Amino acid sequence: MEKRINIQQLEPQAYEIMFGLENYLQNSKLSKTHLELIKIRASQLNGCAFCIDMHTKEALKNGENARRIFLLNAWKETELFSEEEKVILAITEEITLIHLHGLSTNTYQQAEKLFDKNYLAQIIMAVVTINAWNRISISTNKKVES
Repeated sequence: MEKRINIQQLEPQAYEIMFGLENYLQNSKLSKTHLELIKIRASQLNGCAFCIDMHTKEALKNGENARRIFLLNAWKETELFSEEEKVILAITEEITLIHLHGLSTNTYQQAEKLFDKNYLAQIIMAVVTINAWNRISISTNKKVES
């Protein structure tokens, strides 16, 4: 993999803003489980090995079940995820794959039934933020540490 620029070194203010979003998410009402499921699933869809590695380790550290992580890319075919988690994963996929159709009315309406408006806003912000991190990591060839 070719060596590319290090945006954190070259443009530290941009990273400070990204870390500001992370700080906001860490202090939001989003559960750690919901947040890590969002981060892992979006990173899987985007093919960001660096972020998959980081957030899988973080989820395990926070007590996530390894089996659920192993089956995350097939969440629709398993009963290991709650109704709330399935809606969050649908939101994650639809926003991450926005070029297909974006966040559908059906998924949005399901979310409105399960979450208050602030929690839903935080879910959307978490998806947006990890997608930005994925694009930074992939564009700069950020490597998974051995």
